[in-house]
Amino acid sequence: MSTTPNIVITHLDQIRLQRLIELGDSPTLERLEEELERAEIVAPQDVPADVVTMNSDVIYEDLASGQRRTVQLVYPKDADAGLGRVSVLAPIGAALIGLRTGQEIDWPTPGGTRRVRVVGVTYQPEAEGDYTR
Repeated sequence: MSTTPNIVITHLDQIRLQRLIELGDSPTLERLEEELERAEIVAPQDVPADVVTMNSDVIYEDLASGQRRTVQLVYPKDADAGLGRVSVLAPIGAALIGLRTGQEIDWPTPGGTRRVRVVGVTYQPEAEGDYTR
């Protein structure tokens, strides 16, 4: 039996994501809203550097297949699969937000539930002093 990992969301990300949630209705949006409700909310300057925030570059692993991917977690308007930019409203994007390096989560996708693990956060705007992205 798996447990749900603790997640950390910046106050700015929380505000922006809540606005997106209010604009739509889908299972992914409902799950993302549940994640925001249980998240620890912190000031952008206080988020640990190994947490996946918006506009972070993250390496994750699908634990069933062993496949690793590097993606940038972005808002829907910036999504571009060809460039590795995954929307936070895509199932895998919603799964990654707020996780820390080493954490795993089970997340429903159209192909079934997937277990993913954050291998590393190679870029995080807040860690670079950018608190507005």
